[in-house]
Amino acid sequence: MRRLQLFLFSLLIVMISVCAHAQVSPSAYRGKMSLTAGGFASAFQPDYAGGGVPGTSPYRLYGFGAYADLRVTKWVSVEAEMRWLREHSFVGITEDSYLFGPRVPIHEYKRLGAVPYGKALVGLGKMDFEYKEAYGRFTDLALGGGVDLNLSRHLSVRAFDFEYQFWPNWINGTLKPYGASAGVAYRIF
Repeated sequence: MRRLQLFLFSLLIVMISVCAHAQVSPSAYRGKMSLTAGGFASAFQPDYAGGGVPGTSPYRLYGFGAYADLRVTKWVSVEAEMRWLREHSFVGITEDSYLFGPRVPIHEYKRLGAVPYGKALVGLGKMDFEYKEAYGRFTDLALGGGVDLNLSRHLSVRAFDFEYQFWPNWINGTLKPYGASAGVAYRIF
């Protein structure tokens, strides 16, 4: 009788453990470090129409750029970007920017593959003035955000990226160029 009770009790414990599908919490997590590099096209309002005074330009500048995102953890990422705005210039005015800084994903929509983000970048801005007779280099502060769409494990689309830049050391006032970009990227690792 005692052996039958011990056998039934052991059988009950085995059945409960099989049905419970218990999982153990992992003792450590593998790092989510990744590097993504890509290119984009941009359209910007340069905030300079000529004559040495900041103001809305009658023409938008168009150009291309490249960027790289180093994702260290889920919430910590560093972005570096370069942009050359040289097409459709008004009286030879062009802008280039070289920026880097933190990029923070706001939320990840796994079903859609969408990751909205915000960023704060700092770097160098360069402007060629009227007819390329003069140029200036400025500290460039940029605030922005956008949405990345993950198409596959390695391929993503930067569906929309908006930046509002501040060039505070302008002699006659602060330049505030702003614009939007879209592009594609490849996740290297």
